[in-house]
Amino acid sequence: MLEIRNLRASIEDKEILKGIDLKVNAGEVHAIMGPNGSGKSTLANVLAGRPEYRVTGGEVLFEGKNLLTMFADERAREGLFLAFQYPVELPGVRSWQFMKSALDSVRRHRGLEELSIREFDKLYEEKLKLVSMDPDLMKRSVNEGFSGGEKKRSEVLQMLLLNPKLALLDETDSGLDIDALRTVSYGIDQFRSPLNAVILVTHYQRILNYVSPDYVHVLVDGRIVRSGGRELALELESKGYEWIKDSVGISN
Repeated sequence: MLEIRNLRASIEDKEILKGIDLKVNAGEVHAIMGPNGSGKSTLANVLAGRPEYRVTGGEVLFEGKNLLTMFADERAREGLFLAFQYPVELPGVRSWQFMKSALDSVRRHRGLEELSIREFDKLYEEKLKLVSMDPDLMKRSVNEGFSGGEKKRSEVLQMLLLNPKLALLDETDSGLDIDALRTVSYGIDQFRSPLNAVILVTHYQRILNYVSPDYVHVLVDGRIVRSGGRELALELESKGYEWIKDSVGISN
């Protein structure tokens, strides 16, 4: 589904990604871990097409297509979804309206008819229950007045509605209490299928207690320095990131 070859990227003339190689197949969940400043969020944002990041080398293929030549909205319609580390508020844009418009756009791109209001409402209510969102809360503008946990659950709700091929979850677990973490993790598990894939960016292995990854990759100084299974996340939890820096010869 996704193949990244020697990807290099910068922001404000500072190189952040220094040669990323990664292959993600349908049905897989890949966790990207690493210390602050290692490039985890940069990787997610570059894949999503955030314009402030500049790709300086390498290539990214998404279902055989050159992802790097597409604008961000094209990538979204092709089936790529980004859940933000810090979800933004959209004053004046109702959550229901925003999500229906997004789904309509994706369906048109796939050659499908738009859902009627009744059809969308039925789907919307079904997905709301999966993330334990108050329907009255969703009558507000997008994320306006939401708590941190409510914003993260709203992002997962969007993912469930849009049903993308590849979901990039950028520290979706940050700032969540244990109940919100369980709810968000349940939503992610409900999304998983043999037809889609997830790249889950996280600092900590706690979310991996609920969302079991197929692969864990450790990003340090803009490079993937080690890959393994969930046991690698547990090792990082017990030993910290300094251990892995020392093991690959990277100094602070």
